Amino acid sequence: MYGKREQDPVPSTYFRANRFSLINGAYYFSTRENTLEGPFSSRAEAERGSMEYVEKVAQQRRQTQH
Repeated sequence: MYGKREQDPVPSTYFRANRFSLINGAYYFSTRENTLEGPFSSRAEAERGSMEYVEKVAQQRRQTQH
């Protein structure tokens, strides 16, 4: 993935990592903020949780910008 994130001074290459982990039978996802979110009962549930997390963080950033 090639692009420039808002906080980056110049465009760079970024590689997506597998953000989902199965630990002791439960699913978790890791964040850019270096947190491990979960547990979730399935990978699909963890994926939904990660999308909700991204939306929540985006909404918080929009609120702080206004």
